[in-house]
Amino acid sequence: MNKFLYVFFGILAIAGIVFIGQKTIFKPNQKAQYQSAKVERGAIVSTMSASGQVLSSNALTITTSATGVVKNVFVKDGDQVVSGQKIAEIELDSSGQQKNASAWSSYLSAKTSLDSANASLYTLQSDMFSKWKTYTDLATNSTYQNADGSPRIEQRVLPQFTTAQDDWFAAEAKYKNQQVVISQAQAAVSATWASYQASSSIIPAPMAGTVGNITIVKGLVLASSSTSTSQTVAVIQSDNLPIASFNISEVDVSHVLPGQKATITLDSISGKTFTGTVETVDRIGIVTSGVTNYPAVIQFDTKTRELLPNMSATASIIVDQKDNVLLVPSGAVITQNGQHVVRILKNGNVSEVGVEIGLTSSTQTEIVSGVSEGDDVVTGTVTQGRQTSGVSPFSGGLRPGGFGGGGGALRPGGFGGGR
Repeated sequence: MNKFLYVFFGILAIAGIVFIGQKTIFKPNQKAQYQSAKVERGAIVSTMSASGQVLSSNALTITTSATGVVKNVFVKDGDQVVSGQKIAEIELDSSGQQKNASAWSSYLSAKTSLDSANASLYTLQSDMFSKWKTYTDLATNSTYQNADGSPRIEQRVLPQFTTAQDDWFAAEAKYKNQQVVISQAQAAVSATWASYQASSSIIPAPMAGTVGNITIVKGLVLASSSTSTSQTVAVIQSDNLPIASFNISEVDVSHVLPGQKATITLDSISGKTFTGTVETVDRIGIVTSGVTNYPAVIQFDTKTRELLPNMSATASIIVDQKDNVLLVPSGAVITQNGQHVVRILKNGNVSEVGVEIGLTSSTQTEIVSGVSEGDDVVTGTVTQGRQTSGVSPFSGGLRPGGFGGGGGALRPGGFGGGR
């Protein structure tokens, strides 16, 4: 019996030690501490980001479809040229001569068609004016017009009048159709002339600029290829500013307007930021896989040889900016049930205040009303827990923590997390 009592009281003693140890180890001693920032006056810039690519770096590739041997190269990398200046000359082989002669023949044929279309236009114009004169003479006589100049509607349904009117309308329609024919003929002339120049023995500069990336040398053989009808000769860089196109989402497009400034970065050109101006915004949009984007064209403010067509780019467009407004860190603003609130810290106490917000940037938010300059707004909280170590009844030594562990480190919590 005594042995049983010893065991019983021993178990109670161990249980008591464990209970006291747990109380000692897990005894809370925590105090909330707040992170805050003062409401300040300053400037804020609201931007929106968009991705896209360089459309034109104002570098034009000079090509030729001529075949033969390069006879002369008249320029070198870095030379300034004017439009039409000789870049190179090729001694055409038989295939090149045949192609060039065929292109010249096509050009002459297109030019003849244009001349014929212009001649027909003059004839149709004369006929139109003649029919118009017949109609107006008829329409202004007393049979079809009252003394006060108003039309006699009941008479103007007679065949003599309607025939004259229809003849005039028909002649006018033919004249307008011939103008379309002339436009087509002019386009054919331009196309055939371009083909003739491409096959010519002389390679001219298509525009003024700086020549670079010359790929031909004297004596090089230019042969026809099954995969390409033309060969690159050089690249010419103009003095115009580069442009790029960026996709704007349907949420942001209403805020983007021509004339807004932007900063542009490119993955391929690290460490550099370019500036530009929004020139156009396509408000019709392009739908791809159910997503609508609205292309905006931005022109760069400066030129650089590093920019190449089709390079990926990211633009940060400045949609609005204000000076001398009340600002708080964006993390201080909380949305509750559609309303914006901030937490004001005063004398160690925190209270919620409804606010009206304005512009937002990546780090700051404008407060239109609800707080005053100099107020302390809560941006986060940290809880400092003090851990008391005790003696384990089982190990006989000191060990940190208890069941579940947990030391005295700072941990984030509270409003919006700690920083």
